[in-house]
Amino acid sequence: MKALFDSLSAECSKNITQRYSTSFSLGIRLLSKKLHAPIYGVYGFVRLADEIVDSFHDFDKATLLREFKKDTYEAIECRISLNPILNSFQKVVNDYCIDKELIETFFVSMEMDLNHTFYDQKLYEKYILGSAETVGLMCLKVFCHENPKLYSSLSHYAMKLGSALQKVNFLRDLKTDRNELGRTYFPGVDFDAFEENKKQIIQNEIKAELSEALIGIRKLPLSSRSGVYLAYYYYTALFKKIESLPAERIMKERIRVSNPHKFGLMINSLIKNKLNLI
Repeated sequence: MKALFDSLSAECSKNITQRYSTSFSLGIRLLSKKLHAPIYGVYGFVRLADEIVDSFHDFDKATLLREFKKDTYEAIECRISLNPILNSFQKVVNDYCIDKELIETFFVSMEMDLNHTFYDQKLYEKYILGSAETVGLMCLKVFCHENPKLYSSLSHYAMKLGSALQKVNFLRDLKTDRNELGRTYFPGVDFDAFEENKKQIIQNEIKAELSEALIGIRKLPLSSRSGVYLAYYYYTALFKKIESLPAERIMKERIRVSNPHKFGLMINSLIKNKLNLI
């Protein structure tokens, strides 16, 4: 009966992914089927932690996150949790030998969201390491499970992709982060007078990281390349849309790519990948 509970847990992680992120759901669908459950498991875990710090304003978020962290490590140690999301995640951690250091670094960034509203360069880099780069490495552990040398050679590129995607999210969510959560992640930027030159500096940083990330994507196993490339392709399209707009506008609205456009991007990315044009 444990197998039935594990299956139910995997479905819960899948449902969370599909409810919260159309883009990542599409990307996962393009992975080899054997990779679906573990990547859903990683996303479900990350999403739940993020919701604690971003959404549960009427509750003691510090206590919730502390309990979630404790429950995570207990689930990994015991190889089971009555929390289906943690049960799904512990299976990924144990099956794919995900380093606990990655998980600890991730939690450090989640804790930073409870305590920091402004970030200097050092805190900014530390936050991105935990909130995005470690997640890229967790996924890479799954993709390269049977090839540790490939994991080592692609780690740098996975971190760059995670960092670039996070920074695109920061630009997309400037209004919400600042006005609703009271956070500003980009260091040295006055968002009361967000100027084009400051926006350009951030964009140049993202462009460089996306370019590096693509080098690694090309070297991924076939089982994961299409799905990861779609995530890259979608975020590149979102970034280009943000890049084309004035700084003043992205301070006033959350820039989106419509679902029909996302499906179009999926078809284009499949064609480019199949024709080896990436």
